[in-house]
Amino acid sequence: MTVATPPPPPQEAPETTTTTVDAAATPAPSPSTYYANCSAARSAGAAPVRRGDPGYAAHLDRDNDGVGCE
Repeated sequence: MTVATPPPPPQEAPETTTTTVDAAATPAPSPSTYYANCSAARSAGAAPVRRGDPGYAAHLDRDNDGVGCE
């Protein structure tokens, strides 16, 4: 004789949370930031300019150490 087992109860979907980021709180760097020279970077308050920062360019980094206008 075979005994039938009842099917498992339906499972509820797990709760999900959504995190929103306030765009005004974290401004995106402008891809068009450009300093013609270190004087321009200094007067904009951006010096020293590190590789990966907006406005970094090889012409500002004479010794190629990743930090321009040092």
